[in-house]
Amino acid sequence: MRNEGLGSWPARRARKTPHRTALIHQADAFTYAELHERTTRLAHALRAAGVRRGDRVAYLGRNHPAFLETLFAAGLLGAVFVPLNTRLTAPEIAYQLTDSGSRALLHSPELAAVAAVAAESGGARTVVEVGGAAYEELLAGAATAPIDEPVSPDDLCIIMYTSGTTGRPKGAMLTHGNIVWNAVNVLVDHDLVADETALVSAPLFHTGALNMLTLPVLLKGGACVLVESFDPGGTLDLIERHGVTFMFGVPTMFDQVARHPRWATADLSSLRLLNCGGAPVPTPLIATYQERGLTFLQGYGMTEASPGALFLDAEHAVAKAGSAGVPHFFTDVRVVRPDLAQAEVGETGEVLVRGPHVMSGYWGLPAESEAAFVDGWFRTGDAARVDADGYVTIVDRFKDMIISGGENVYPAEVEDALLAHPDVAECAVIGVPDARWGETARAIVVARAGSTPDPASILASLDGRLARYKIPKSLVLAEALPRTATGKLLKHELRSRYGTGQ
Repeated sequence: MRNEGLGSWPARRARKTPHRTALIHQADAFTYAELHERTTRLAHALRAAGVRRGDRVAYLGRNHPAFLETLFAAGLLGAVFVPLNTRLTAPEIAYQLTDSGSRALLHSPELAAVAAVAAESGGARTVVEVGGAAYEELLAGAATAPIDEPVSPDDLCIIMYTSGTTGRPKGAMLTHGNIVWNAVNVLVDHDLVADETALVSAPLFHTGALNMLTLPVLLKGGACVLVESFDPGGTLDLIERHGVTFMFGVPTMFDQVARHPRWATADLSSLRLLNCGGAPVPTPLIATYQERGLTFLQGYGMTEASPGALFLDAEHAVAKAGSAGVPHFFTDVRVVRPDLAQAEVGETGEVLVRGPHVMSGYWGLPAESEAAFVDGWFRTGDAARVDADGYVTIVDRFKDMIISGGENVYPAEVEDALLAHPDVAECAVIGVPDARWGETARAIVVARAGSTPDPASILASLDGRLARYKIPKSLVLAEALPRTATGKLLKHELRSRYGTGQ
């Protein structure tokens, strides 16, 4: 094959294990042979619609086999896949369509209205609704002749927009080689096996669900159970029904599963790998899963690194709890001072990442791309400390750091302490102006169901556990915290809503 990219994966896997199950979605199951045929047919249909090498093909929809069919079909043509966040508004989607210059937009039926508005203003010339009878007719009427467009590892594969928690999202340019090397890191460090069954309930437009779970499992020849939307009770049901061995989620998802009434009695014996990322994993959540004999494989990464950078394996999950681990096998990580000199053991510095899985830059933003790198190292903007054994603990985003009376306060550390309180279900910590200290911490807390928390007593519980300057000076109770579709806190919304002075 001349195609060395992701588009060749269905064909390569079909010639090895054609009859093994690749995808499960509701009552449907597709073998690798069927995935190969459907991908080829879609590629022919897109080519007939005018899609050529280098063109961008966008997808807007919940988890569905068509998402992966579109990804692989674009790869077959040498085109570029652009996954879109389903929670965005039509103007936000239109911005990404315009910014990427997407020629085609495939979307699920429930998002037809949003897709139509976005496509018209975003300039997409071909709009295809997937998942219904018309989509199946489109595939049935397309050719099955092999497509072997030459695609190299250095060719652009995906433009994945960052979550946009601040300002306009930027499109991280991920090559085929970036995605492959990330998948290899997962295969090496997670010890994936050929009969893996992965539950994909985090959205596939999230780099973690796609690149840390789905694609590595498909590369290995396992099966992926695609779930359109996350549900705690449904998660427990699917684990039992399909014998799920591998899951990925952000901490809030795992927390909701653990709070479900069936948590204590559900059969979780098939589970082998629990990969948690997207945000620091609270210590109490780790303990809850350990009580069920389950261990988190924590990690740290970012869209720009496809995304894996650090990994904490099961062997060290208890001894190094709270750490994000050590670099993946084919990854290098440094923690540096502002002058880029290596930070000492225990000293807080910025995380730099380098490896064959790190993006080539931001789409259409040469100045931002250049600023994101220093001597070939990607500057993450995240603060971390390294212990004497080389294990890295992510402290927080530097931009979220609070400077109170000249002391640095990292919200993630305070949030972890607050979550240990029995009345606290969720929390976030932001900085607010203070006439004396310049800035002090404020906690925004979502109470656990059935509790009537007293703000003063919650703050008092931190005394002796955190240095006095780290303890928030105020606490606000909220019904919910604003989050992205992938569970990340929208700190800028919290600051706008709760960030006024005392």
